[in-house]
Amino acid sequence: MYIHLGNNFIISAGDIIAILNLEPPVAAEVTEIIEIAKMDKKLSSVSEKGKEKALIVCDKGVVLSPISSTTLQKRAFNYLKEV
Repeated sequence: MYIHLGNNFIISAGDIIAILNLEPPVAAEVTEIIEIAKMDKKLSSVSEKGKEKALIVCDKGVVLSPISSTTLQKRAFNYLKEV
């Protein structure tokens, strides 16, 4: 099953490692993940700058999404119920 992350971007649910909240306050660890992904050129954004609500850690990189982490987690949970 695929999960829509925003702006017509989808990813296989099996590739998702973590879905993290980006709404304030953002944990220092989350900020560190973003910085490391930028340095490694593994950061993708499917959101307009400043409208990011969730950080999705995947097998091959990190994605910033305009969809809330709660909504994405519900979508992922629905996938797990089907498996």
